[in-house]
Amino acid sequence: MTSTGKWTDGVEGILLDITGVLYESGESEAITGSVEAVKRLKEAGLPVRFCTNETTTTRQVLVDKLNRFGFDIKSEEVFAPIPAMCQVLKERNLRPHLLISRNASADFSGVPTDNSNCVVLGDAVDEFSYANLNKAFQILISLDKPILFSLGKGRYYKDGKDLALDVGSFCRALEVIMDG
Repeated sequence: MTSTGKWTDGVEGILLDITGVLYESGESEAITGSVEAVKRLKEAGLPVRFCTNETTTTRQVLVDKLNRFGFDIKSEEVFAPIPAMCQVLKERNLRPHLLISRNASADFSGVPTDNSNCVVLGDAVDEFSYANLNKAFQILISLDKPILFSLGKGRYYKDGKDLALDVGSFCRALEVIMDG
């Protein structure tokens, strides 16, 4: 590749995280300058893709939110854990017990959940009750080879001005029990 002296020389594409780069969790507006930066990257002809560990909502709801903030982002440009998880479940013929946020359940449509043979944890927020965690535990303990997927492993995250327990804390509790 020859150099033209442009700032894009040698750059084949850009991968940006969403939370903390485009907007802060719990906030209702883009981080100052982020809309303009993404626009500049796209105008330079660079392929721009976005990644997120967001599991409290569907990918489309997240894209719609970003577009309301002023970004020009398409769903297929966003790589999120739930669509990837759905692909793994289908490839392995797994039927998950889902402990996820109700707001994210639409991204699991088409994935059979009857007679569960694994557990999938996401940022279930208010769904992380004793009863729901105990149900996940009961399913895992009943399996000869328990399979637990966590859509994240963080211990906590910033939600607005407060810290909140992340899905990794709940995952670790179930892992400790499964490890004997």
